Amino acid sequence: MLKGKTVILAVTGSIAAYKIASLASALKKIQADVHVLMTENATNFINPITFETLTGNKCLIDTFDRNFQYSVEHVSLAKQADVVMAAPASANVIGKIANGIADDMLTTTIMACRCRKIIVPAMNTNMFLNPIVQDNLDKLRRFGYEVVDPASGYLACGDTGQGKMPEPELLLEYILREIQYEKDLAGKKVLITAGPTQESIDPVRYITNHSTGKMGYALATVCMRRGADVTLVTGPTETKKPEFVNILTVTTAREMFEAVTAHAPEQDIIIKAAAVADYRPKYVSDEKVKKKDGALSIEMERTDDILQYLGEHKREDQYLCGFSMETEHMLENSRKKLKKKHLDMVVANNLKVEGAGFGGNTNVVTMITDDEEISLEKMTKEETAVHIVDRILKEQKKKQTKE
Repeated sequence: MLKGKTVILAVTGSIAAYKIASLASALKKIQADVHVLMTENATNFINPITFETLTGNKCLIDTFDRNFQYSVEHVSLAKQADVVMAAPASANVIGKIANGIADDMLTTTIMACRCRKIIVPAMNTNMFLNPIVQDNLDKLRRFGYEVVDPASGYLACGDTGQGKMPEPELLLEYILREIQYEKDLAGKKVLITAGPTQESIDPVRYITNHSTGKMGYALATVCMRRGADVTLVTGPTETKKPEFVNILTVTTAREMFEAVTAHAPEQDIIIKAAAVADYRPKYVSDEKVKKKDGALSIEMERTDDILQYLGEHKREDQYLCGFSMETEHMLENSRKKLKKKHLDMVVANNLKVEGAGFGGNTNVVTMITDDEEISLEKMTKEETAVHIVDRILKEQKKKQTKE
């Protein structure tokens, strides 16, 4: 996932330093070349051998260590780096960087780096809120550094408040957003729908489907990491929500229709991956429907056709992609959907194919446009999302060339 990418983790003297071992391990697992720099104080909290074992690289502490091959180490490493994350970043090191002080391997390397630099403050609440520290953080922001807001909670010193380092999983998301993909969607607005809808029968029962939202969430994540401004309209799901996207949570098909149509006009790309109910109960009981002898009949009515509406109101320069899940005649039914709903592309899959459909982490899809059908092998939903986004960008360029 990050093969060929170099990540520098700069670890300073904070009790939170031990958490960076998990981040280093996670980066190594996705094939990043990870280099850890430590201040002398940081070695009091975690042994450099831990990082060397996890990354396979020498942990750098002393600028004048003579055990390296001849090179100006902090400069050569800085040239390789795709991103630097200082985490945890102490008030001391934040102050040094903000004021141009480079007196150890960590600060000299950060000063020499021209790549994106991410600062993750971690300290006592009163230290973090100190106007001098806040001024130094503002100065770093002005110079193009990204500052991650600390979490709030119980701190090692016994206080409760802001200053806690975010968990490694979130820090990994910051790094992936920065370097995983080229920013070929920068400047574009993308709206994605995901998950099921729920249509009430009474206060305790509803009609829904098996959608988990995983495909839509994967699309939102990929688009965000490729630089798009992403709005995700999602039905109820337990799937972990993607970071750094504008999330609108809805329950019913009507709520999804209202949310989508309100935001659609400003979007460059719309991808409808949600499994929206086609029908809802015509009458919703205010009280729980009691069990009786014999059968129960529920009168149903059509929900709003969101995709049809979008197709009919699409701007000339807007790209509209829908999804089609079938159990038979997949290509034939999907082509009908493409034409009837004025789509630019429909992504079709068959619920009966192994590895496709609801709930799993893989998918098997065919991307259908007016003049092409491209079938993908079974792959993860994120990999599938990458192919879909690639195809949309290619189609957009083709469309612009014709114009």
